[in-house]
Amino acid sequence: MPVTIRPAKASDEPALGRMGAALARQHHGFDPQRFMVPDDVEAGYRWWLSKEARRPQEAVVLVAELDGDVVGYCYGRLEGVDWNMLLDKHGALHDIWVEAAARGTGTGRLLAEAMVQRLTELGAPRVVLSTAAKNEAARRLFERLGWRATMVEMTRETPPRS
Repeated sequence: MPVTIRPAKASDEPALGRMGAALARQHHGFDPQRFMVPDDVEAGYRWWLSKEARRPQEAVVLVAELDGDVVGYCYGRLEGVDWNMLLDKHGALHDIWVEAAARGTGTGRLLAEAMVQRLTELGAPRVVLSTAAKNEAARRLFERLGWRATMVEMTRETPPRS
């Protein structure tokens, strides 16, 4: 059965919370000093993504279904000018997650392409994303889909205050 990409709905909230928490934990595993994991990360993601899904003129929350199960999600927003980042109006792809059992099925590609299409429809002239430096699989996927590296985030912890 093929993968289906569709807008998230209220019944997807538990899956969105679970997958968002998995994404946060993955990033925390890459660099626990840089990436936080709030105490109730699953409830937080469930709340945030369901709130964003109800704002379709500025936010996009998509899910991927395979054999009737939600196996991935993608979250993005239409953003305005950002002087700090020297970005004109743009779409931002903030999250993408595919469950381990569905990896290698093209689900990530379908989610990313559907996000670009939806953000384009909302008026975004470009889509910008960040990916964890240690997430080589995601970086390869994004490069295959036409994204190019434009910035490198670097983090340094500050010395303890006396």
